[in-house]
Amino acid sequence: MIATLRGTITEQDITSVVLECDGVGYGVLVTAADHGALVLGQECKLYIYENIKEDAHDLIGFRSKDSKGLFQQLLSVKNVGPKGALAVLDIGSADTVRSAIAGGDVKLLQTAKGVGKRAAEQIIVELRDKVGAPVGSAAEDLIGRSGINQNDEALQALVALGYSDADAQAALQHIDSALPAEDRIKQALKGQF
Repeated sequence: MIATLRGTITEQDITSVVLECDGVGYGVLVTAADHGALVLGQECKLYIYENIKEDAHDLIGFRSKDSKGLFQQLLSVKNVGPKGALAVLDIGSADTVRSAIAGGDVKLLQTAKGVGKRAAEQIIVELRDKVGAPVGSAAEDLIGRSGINQNDEALQALVALGYSDADAQAALQHIDSALPAEDRIKQALKGQF
């Protein structure tokens, strides 16, 4: 397993670089931010993630260990592959991406190429508590004040019906949580909130 590579950037493409290490040139996919910071002819160190499939062996490089860790977290999300994870990292710095996930910012995550609303919501649901960023004030207001549990059956049903996580929480916010989940869902769908 390749953990890091240190060498000289000898070629650059739109989404990748060639990092020459002791006479061997490694083609490495990089994020847009890292690509802009890597200068042709300069030495650098990249933290490497190896993506090995039947028909390919891709190296994905990151200038920081933190970005590589976030990339691996994104890969743990159902239906998010290396290209999708790289696209999410292209929307901003690792801290920006973490804040978007922790804050439930579906719209920002959707700006990533190839990431739709459902994928963005899935990333938020699976990683919100794992990314290590403080929850944004807007999301904090929705969760903290509404008191709605993310494992709430009615909330999950509304999300499955196409509501965003935030819209589902808003729809359930003023409905008595003591009611059975089925009744709460019906009231939310009727707009009685």
